[in-house]
Amino acid sequence: MTPLRQQMIEAMQQRGFSERTHESYLHVVSELARYYRRSPSQLGSAEIQAFFKHLAVERKLSSSSCRVYLHGIRFLYLNVLHRDEFETPVAVPKREQKIPELLTRSEVGRLIDAIDNPKHRMLLLVCYGCGLRVSELVSLRVRDIDGERKLLRVEQGKGAKDRLVTLSPALLDALRQYWKVFRPNEWLFANTLRPEKPLDVTTAQRVFQAAKRKSGITKEGGIHSLRHAYATHQLEDGLPVHQLQRLLGHGNLQSTMRYIHWMPGMGGGTANHTDLIAGLEVRHD
Repeated sequence: MTPLRQQMIEAMQQRGFSERTHESYLHVVSELARYYRRSPSQLGSAEIQAFFKHLAVERKLSSSSCRVYLHGIRFLYLNVLHRDEFETPVAVPKREQKIPELLTRSEVGRLIDAIDNPKHRMLLLVCYGCGLRVSELVSLRVRDIDGERKLLRVEQGKGAKDRLVTLSPALLDALRQYWKVFRPNEWLFANTLRPEKPLDVTTAQRVFQAAKRKSGITKEGGIHSLRHAYATHQLEDGLPVHQLQRLLGHGNLQSTMRYIHWMPGMGGGTANHTDLIAGLEVRHD
């Protein structure tokens, strides 16, 4: 391991970055070093600009992919090498402003009911019923369920923040039935081959995509579509937007407001949290 790589790892550890961020930041810096066949510490701002032109023009990477490179490389130069000249903006493709193809309630019900595996069906029920990110979903532990207060504890979600999410009566009942059958020990959704580990994110994505195919749903999007569905369906039932912000774990209200922009006529009403699972009419066996 080079001294620079070790310094970068220590700088990320000091800031409490997630393992996933460690991997992505180290990967993009390694790519930069391979492209020039020199240490990034020897490169100037003009060479960095040329590298990003290579990513966008020659490799034709998307805006989101280019921004992953941008965040990793800027972290290296600003926080590890302390090169203030990298405050200068780097040219990357503009982020596409696209409205996702939102799932209706009937589509969510069809999608979940298409799954024969009870564990996988419960996985998607929890994802939709609590509006979780997939990384939060697979990291759930049995102890995170507070049946008495009807709450789910989401530990160290995005931004290293804990939060509490409402468990609807129907979802809580489904979780109790699930526990009686599977008796999960630590992880709510354990890895089948390695029970001491949680289910992998890619496995959860595959479960969702398989359910889409089986149910005949052709709308674009991965498992994050269930989080979008949770948000839009709660707003449709009148949940105030500031309450939705807390349930979703958004640090910025503007991140939550986009759901209102996607739904003309929605204003965020005055109702309480809605039991979305109760209306799905899917199997819980």
